[in-house]
Amino acid sequence: MIKEIIDKEKQTKLSPDDVLNDLMAGNERFTNKNMHERDYSSQIDKTSGGQWPQAVVLSCIDSRVPVETVFDQGVGDIFVARVAGNFENTDILGSMEYSCKVAGSKLVLVLGHEACGAVKAACDHVELGNITHLLSNIKPAVEATQTDGERSSKNDSFVAGVVENNVKLTMNRIREKSPILNEMEKNGEIKIVGGVYSISTGKVSLL
Repeated sequence: MIKEIIDKEKQTKLSPDDVLNDLMAGNERFTNKNMHERDYSSQIDKTSGGQWPQAVVLSCIDSRVPVETVFDQGVGDIFVARVAGNFENTDILGSMEYSCKVAGSKLVLVLGHEACGAVKAACDHVELGNITHLLSNIKPAVEATQTDGERSSKNDSFVAGVVENNVKLTMNRIREKSPILNEMEKNGEIKIVGGVYSISTGKVSLL
């Protein structure tokens, strides 16, 4: 069956839980190699006059995490914001507010991933050009993560803990820094959730 695009009517009827369930079902199809068939030319044509994405995903720039693909989404289905380390900043918050308040998306998903290079660099206190400022956004997650082992990228369990804490802290800051999204979540208009993608299995695990 060819998957159709999301139009305004379909988007309006969706609940935040509907959207989350659709993304997770898409990830299951991805891992099971049973993805929807899509007519991309038709989707391009049908979305040329407008878009009604169901979610906005904040992801890392990592090339091994092709967001639309791992959730089996097509043209016009989701907004994607990407920055190394998948943290929020003013521009990304504004993009999320546009996605939800203006364009009608029902879900904000912060997506970290296994063995994140930006997280590893933050764990190792790397300083290099503009990367230094970028990594400062991940430092709170490094500081919040407990371990009995080495506090560096050599400790896989420590890195995994920082990845999870980075997602959780980013979700918290989105709520703190965006009264618009915070109110929408309290009103049940949207959900703000987090997950971690496994680069070794392709599976997304919700936190």
